[in-house]
Amino acid sequence: MDDLPRIVHLDADAFFVACEQARDPSLVGKRCAVGGTERGIISSASYEARALGVYTPMPTASARRICPDLIMIPHTPGLYGKVSRQMFDLSEELTPDVQRNSVDEGYLDLGACRHPSLGAIEAAVWGLQKRIQEQLGIPVSMGIASNKLVAQIASKLRKPRGFVVVRPGEEGAFLSPLAIGRLPGIGAKTEGELAKRGIRLVSDLFTRTDDELAAAFGRSWRSVLALARGEDSSPVETERDDAKSYSKQETFFTDVSEFAQVEGVAKRMLDELMPKVRADGMTVRTITVKIRYPDFTHESHGRSLESSTSIEAPFYPLIGPLLKAAWKKKRPLRLVSVRLSGVEGGRTQLEMFSEADDKRRKLAGIVDRLNRGGNEAVVVHGHQLRPKAPGNRKRDTN
Repeated sequence: MDDLPRIVHLDADAFFVACEQARDPSLVGKRCAVGGTERGIISSASYEARALGVYTPMPTASARRICPDLIMIPHTPGLYGKVSRQMFDLSEELTPDVQRNSVDEGYLDLGACRHPSLGAIEAAVWGLQKRIQEQLGIPVSMGIASNKLVAQIASKLRKPRGFVVVRPGEEGAFLSPLAIGRLPGIGAKTEGELAKRGIRLVSDLFTRTDDELAAAFGRSWRSVLALARGEDSSPVETERDDAKSYSKQETFFTDVSEFAQVEGVAKRMLDELMPKVRADGMTVRTITVKIRYPDFTHESHGRSLESSTSIEAPFYPLIGPLLKAAWKKKRPLRLVSVRLSGVEGGRTQLEMFSEADDKRRKLAGIVDRLNRGGNEAVVVHGHQLRPKAPGNRKRDTN
């Protein structure tokens, strides 16, 4: 397998728009975008709209000026996360080693599949690309290479519906003719500064002396040179391989200033994270809430329980106070995230639960199984489950 590329980067094309087009096929082929319909920004634009210059994160007003017939689609709550999970579930049918990097992209390690040839690998990945399109209506681009760095660059090279394969040993030749901005960490501003030095292509790096590279990149010049050669040893990391924490974040389509709205989003994140904790047979002890302002400055506050748990109830009342502690500046927010850490093996902690907590845990597990079965009528989350106290037939309500 060493002479075959085994890392795949999956990158969904215009993901939010694609989800909306799958839900409403009349939008296919139209100039459309998901985002704030009046003020706010474009979060995803169709390729037809991009052809006219609509991009992310362009202000909606600017997008309407350059594309007057642009169809603006308000985001559909819950849709993108649901489709993302389905997309990566299909990926895990191909290989168990899947890193869900974000809602619309991730890595697959095909090493465990033991495909005998490059042709077999290409056929397997092409089959996954086809299944995602046919079953979910989501176009994706695939990059296949010997490491994550090159696979990611390959997947983004010929979007939409790209399919690029880089053979082991050909990483340098693949990267050399590309614009220097294709390398990770080199944004538009840096790319412009490098152009002033005559560095426009990746290959230009190899014509410069060490001193010239140090002047252009500082102490990191050796790392940049390694990237240009296509060197990367980072592994594909699955959630089960690294259960040090569970986290989720949401970037708002327009900056949010209402506390209740942000608190509600944070609580929903807890509802989505705890089933993963239970599914992994783990418990968690610490919850951290982080907020980010439009200027990308951020604050966070966390709190630990006396003992770890796998149910929502002990964490649920902490979210509001933690959010208030982090959100000291009276300014709108761009992002909120929730992180659960202090992960421990679940079975070793069961004796620490009270009888009521044990009931909640069992009930939450039942709801998790029903929700995994696709029963849309089951919307109850663990924090809503209130076992009746002995002799009391009345159910507590929030």
